[in-house]
Amino acid sequence: MNNDHHPSQELAAFAAQLRFEDIPDAVMRRAEDLFLDWFGSALAGKTGRPVQVIESFARQMGPQDGPSEVLISRRRTTPLFAAMVNAASSHFAEQDDVHNGSVFHPAAVVFPAALAVAQSIGASGRELLTASVAGYEVGIRVGEFLGRSHYKIFHTTGTAGTLAAAAAVGHLLRLNPEQMLHAFGSAGTQAAGLWEFLRDAADSKQLHTAHAAAGGLSAAYLAHEGFTGARRILEGAQGMAAGMSRDADPAKLSAGLGQRWTLAETSFKFHASCRHTHPAADALQQVMQAHGLRPSEVARVTARVHQGAIDVLGPVVDPRTVHQAKFSMGTVLGLIAEFGSAGLQEFERFYNDPRIAAFRGKVEMVLDQEVDQAYPARWIGKVTVQTVDGRSFEGRVDEPKGDPGNTLSREELESKALRLAEFADAASPAEMRTAFARIWALADAGQVGILLPAQG
Repeated sequence: MNNDHHPSQELAAFAAQLRFEDIPDAVMRRAEDLFLDWFGSALAGKTGRPVQVIESFARQMGPQDGPSEVLISRRRTTPLFAAMVNAASSHFAEQDDVHNGSVFHPAAVVFPAALAVAQSIGASGRELLTASVAGYEVGIRVGEFLGRSHYKIFHTTGTAGTLAAAAAVGHLLRLNPEQMLHAFGSAGTQAAGLWEFLRDAADSKQLHTAHAAAGGLSAAYLAHEGFTGARRILEGAQGMAAGMSRDADPAKLSAGLGQRWTLAETSFKFHASCRHTHPAADALQQVMQAHGLRPSEVARVTARVHQGAIDVLGPVVDPRTVHQAKFSMGTVLGLIAEFGSAGLQEFERFYNDPRIAAFRGKVEMVLDQEVDQAYPARWIGKVTVQTVDGRSFEGRVDEPKGDPGNTLSREELESKALRLAEFADAASPAEMRTAFARIWALADAGQVGILLPAQG
């Protein structure tokens, strides 16, 4: 068997051998922040119809009891079905985190799988956090490796996310480097997720995260039992890059492992919409506030964006659902202009309001070379606002709210999670504060345990 070193193998060895002591304190604190932020997003999906359908499927297919919690229903089941439902739920409200350079949402696939397995095997908080860091580092690097051409067609969170989940679960199961490589092979051959669903306002986005978490978990458990997978699933002649990318760069798979902590580069979402809308939203908010403009005074808004924003948001011209509206630049900017906020409540109540529909017609996206060249490492926001009386204003934001250089404090993260739980009536403030205390103390917890008490 050919055992020469190659990028897939290096990444697998890193994921298998990562230790809590290897991870800087600041990165571990950030992992706790990201976990708490994910917890709020997972609860916020409770009311989503696609999430409820996947939960119904899990009830029909999976046991009615088990070691792992389904956050939205407080019931218990096997790790597989808990991971599936929690992953679907955490990607519904469009409030889960995002890594800019890979255009990947790590939390929605890493934490559901890692939490479900940690609860099942009685893992410690340190083991959960370390495994989650492994999942982030692997998934983000796979996303960066697959490149911009991949994201044009494929939903990276579904594809790279399958390997991220496999890495996190494989670490909890204590796979050795060889077994982890096989887990990657089985995860990669299952990796999927296509953007076509956006054109139909279809439900597929929740399936992408549910499938990635469940597929990655399955791949790790299979590898633990001796099941083999392709050894070069990422960079091989008939691997993921060959089938899913035109600009893949294998060097990105192992660059900076153990020195560059990509988890610490991950951004929190401030607005309840697709991240591609956030830079322009922040720039418009800047202009509206600086010049005291009312929506009725705005004649036209030109959002100067990167090509990725046009690829993902461009097909959404006339949003027919709340979720589709979150991929409509005009809707997001309309909510910002009208209410100063594009949160869950604004989307739920006003996405098809006549005032928002009118503003949507004033918004256009144009490709901006500076913004496009900076992307995906940096997501610059630029807008030009022309007023009814002929004035013109420029807005610019170099780091959208939530990026590492413009981050959310722990108080802001708790406040956001409380709002998300309240929005979906998924947990009381007292229950949330108890869970917060447990999350902040995870590194000292002998067992992860259950985050929310059973109801009834």
